[in-house]
Amino acid sequence: MDERFSMTHDVIAVTQLVLHERQGRDREWWDAMHESYAPDSVVRLSWFRGSGPEFVAQSQRMAGRGDRAIHRLGPPIVDVHGERALVELPAVIEVTTELDDVETVLASCARLLYRAVKTAGEWRIVSLDPVYERDTLTPAVPGSDVRVDMEELKRYRVPYRFLAYVLRHRGYDVGDDLYGDDRPDEVVRLYGEAHLWLNPSARTPWGTAAGVVR
Repeated sequence: MDERFSMTHDVIAVTQLVLHERQGRDREWWDAMHESYAPDSVVRLSWFRGSGPEFVAQSQRMAGRGDRAIHRLGPPIVDVHGERALVELPAVIEVTTELDDVETVLASCARLLYRAVKTAGEWRIVSLDPVYERDTLTPAVPGSDVRVDMEELKRYRVPYRFLAYVLRHRGYDVGDDLYGDDRPDEVVRLYGEAHLWLNPSARTPWGTAAGVVR
């Protein structure tokens, strides 16, 4: 098989892999979402840390409580090297919920960083790490008064403060050590490690050796 054709085929396959993972999450197609993850995969995000299969199970429980999210996705950027792939998928996570009996809409902007591995001819996700950028909280009905405890809000990091606020009020724990644009050195390190994992001999997009923080 022509190498360029093989590379194109892998890029398409990995693109569809991450898109189907998000589609499964949004549509509550749990079997399809489960198929996207390797058994030993690792997921680390706002309300969950653990394996991919357990993330699917907990997402199903979350939906059963009435806590649902919709992901508005941008075009994924896919890099493939051999049997490994790295994907950056821009996303806006939308959650409609109630705070003090007022219907609100949370919009959390993030970059979803996936790692995937090809085993026995099939691509599977082996890790997922979001990088949080910013978020907003608005009333679903214009003119409604959304009340936020400002002292509590100050305890949360700016890139995902409203996400943390809403999730905590829904009974979920949110870590303070997530990747966010307010801690750029940690984000650079994440990307460096990801590119090093993908191809140890490659140079990063910013021109330094993979894994090196400037």
